[in-house]
Amino acid sequence: MDMAVVELSRLQFALTAMYHFLFVPLTLGLSFLLVIMESIYVMTGKEIWRTITRFWGKLFGINFVLGVATGITMEFEFGTNWAYYSHYVGDIFGAPLAIEGLMAFFLEATFVGLMFFGWDRLSKVAHLGVTFCVALGSNLSALWILIANGWMQNPTGSAFNPETMRMEVTDFYSVLFNPVAQAKFVHTVSAGYVCASLFVLGVSALYLLRGKWTNVARRSMMVAAAFGLASSLSVVVLGDESGYALTDNQKMKLAAIEGMWHTEEAPAGLAIFGIPDRDLQETLYEIKIPYVLGLISTRSLTGEVMGINDLVLKADERIRSGLVAYDAVEKLKADRTDASAREDFEIHKRDLGYAMLLKRYVADPRQATNEQILMAAKDTIPNVPVMFWLFRMMAGLGFFFIAFFALAFYCASVCQFNKRWFLKVAVAIMPLPWIAIEGGWVLAEIGRQPWAVEGVLPTFLGASSLSLSQIWTTIIGFTLLYGTLAFIEIRLMIATIRKGPVEHHAPPADGGMQQSNAGFAPLPAE
Repeated sequence: MDMAVVELSRLQFALTAMYHFLFVPLTLGLSFLLVIMESIYVMTGKEIWRTITRFWGKLFGINFVLGVATGITMEFEFGTNWAYYSHYVGDIFGAPLAIEGLMAFFLEATFVGLMFFGWDRLSKVAHLGVTFCVALGSNLSALWILIANGWMQNPTGSAFNPETMRMEVTDFYSVLFNPVAQAKFVHTVSAGYVCASLFVLGVSALYLLRGKWTNVARRSMMVAAAFGLASSLSVVVLGDESGYALTDNQKMKLAAIEGMWHTEEAPAGLAIFGIPDRDLQETLYEIKIPYVLGLISTRSLTGEVMGINDLVLKADERIRSGLVAYDAVEKLKADRTDASAREDFEIHKRDLGYAMLLKRYVADPRQATNEQILMAAKDTIPNVPVMFWLFRMMAGLGFFFIAFFALAFYCASVCQFNKRWFLKVAVAIMPLPWIAIEGGWVLAEIGRQPWAVEGVLPTFLGASSLSLSQIWTTIIGFTLLYGTLAFIEIRLMIATIRKGPVEHHAPPADGGMQQSNAGFAPLPAE
């Protein structure tokens, strides 16, 4: 396989996935914020909460449409750019995606129309139920997609079948309740709730700074502050759970995140600063908090966290074990009744994927030299500096969000969001959740390299046999199309925000106290 084709295919999928993920978090978070806001309307009967719900619902709808449109492209890419991946693991990976389409997507697609056009046709309680079904469908979509992605990180409940030469499901329950998938799901949706909360806070702060729709803005900010504080705390707590999951399933990713080249005496410390050097195989100027990494990753003071160099030696052992399995598979292809080959395969089948790493250097892995085996073992090391700094950026933003939402919650109860400096900060930090979320996705996917499926299928073997010109053509085409869609979406969002929560035949949302365009009442000084 031409590695240039592989890298371009990875780039194309990364671009489309990261673009799609600009819309997903906001959809996940706004859906449940709408449920909360409409619940308040149903319980209190105050029309202002209906106005608030419908306004944020419009922004949700614009974002929802773009999320659906960009997500469809990604599913086609598995067949066009990753054909062997689809053939080799499609029986497992395809099942959650099919369920997502049949159950979750049709659920939200069915009810989203009722949510937008059923305000005057359904009772208050019935319409709230519809809004809840839209939110449930959106989050179920994320669940099934992350079950598929979690299986790529931890391929449980499956096994290679030498009869079909493919991976097959052996225990769908284990695929469904994969601990990595569950940790990724709750962590990801919580991040989406944070994103939506900051979006609502930022837009509402803009209204308050301009003196427009102040009653709508303050009420929206109170809901977003409470929801955001709970969600930001969840992100950090559930991120800790993700770290614990890495200890059993992706030890190399954990070591790379910490820039830990050598195994430390238990319990390992957590590096808060350092400069990883791949040539020296050291992390320079390291500042550590004692014991913390050991506690997070092993939940004990005695558990060991292996370093990168020891994990390379472990990979070397698994490659050699995998060569036995690979040889057994080749013998079984020639004679399905070979009992000795079947026995060897059953003993070493767990390491078959490691032998396939050698295909980057030699057509027949059984002909590999010791030097090639060592090179393949070193290929299991991801980009350590990128991993190290992405994690610290993401974790730092996570703690910043907790502090900001705590401040927002305080402002809601003490100063009613009258501090201009706070409002300006709320507007300025609106992009930060997307930066953290995209960084988290890159961290998860780069950290899995060189695997398309951890320990099962190397990435370079999963790509389709395409030409460079074909991939460049689609990258350019997608970039132009998605750039146009992004321009349209931003224009629609800005136009909706500028128009504000205006409804036909509805009283002013400020209860008759909306300021004229001639001059808005300024907020009090600090």
